[in-house]
Amino acid sequence: MNQWDDRYAAGPLPWDTGEVCMHLRGYVERAGVPAGRVLEIGCGTGTNAVYLASLGVDVVATDVSPRAVERARQRAAEAGVVIELAVVDYLSQDAPGGPFALIFDRGVWHVFDAAADRERYAARVSRQLAAAGRWLSVSGSTEGPARETGPPRRSLRDIATDIEPHLELVEVARTRFSAEDDGPGQSAAWRFLAGKRELPAQPSTQRG
Repeated sequence: MNQWDDRYAAGPLPWDTGEVCMHLRGYVERAGVPAGRVLEIGCGTGTNAVYLASLGVDVVATDVSPRAVERARQRAAEAGVVIELAVVDYLSQDAPGGPFALIFDRGVWHVFDAAADRERYAARVSRQLAAAGRWLSVSGSTEGPARETGPPRRSLRDIATDIEPHLELVEVARTRFSAEDDGPGQSAAWRFLAGKRELPAQPSTQRG
C-alpha cells in the first residue's frame, strides 16, 4: 500500500474538502467550458472531476491512490456522470487518453521536494497538452506566515526554474487555497497557468 493509500485509509484528508476548487471554477467562468478532453491529476475522491463532467466535459481523472480512485468512481456513479478514472503515478507514467485541452491539479506538483521531480512532472504535462492546451495548477507558496502544518511551500523561483524550460508561463498569481483559508494561519498559494511552447525558452541576455 502506498503512502497516499495509507492516508486515504486512515485520514484525515485536509486537501480533500468536498468543495469544488474555486480556482478551477474561476478558470471555467473566465475561459469557458473546455472544448476538448480534460485531465485532473490527483483527483482524490473526485469532487472536481464530477464538477467538470457535469458541465459536459470529457474528463480523465487520475490519482496515485487506488482507494481515492475507487471513492471517485463511487462519487461519479452517485452523480450520474461518466469519468475515465485510472490509478497513475504521474512521475513515471502518462495519463490515458491525451492530448488534453486542460490539465488541472490542486496541490500535486508542489508535493515533490526534488526540483528534478518537479521538472519531470512539468515535462510530462507538456507532452500531454494539446497544442493550445493549458495547465492550471495551485501550489503552496513561500508567502504568508510561518506554519508547522499545511501544504508544501514552493517559491516563485521554483515555478520559473522547474516549469519554464518545458512550458510557457501565461499567468502566475498570489492567492490562497480556498475562500475559507483566511486569517493568521492561512495557507498562501500560487495559482499558475502554463501552455505549450512554440519556441524554446531563450537564455538571458548579457549586456556587453
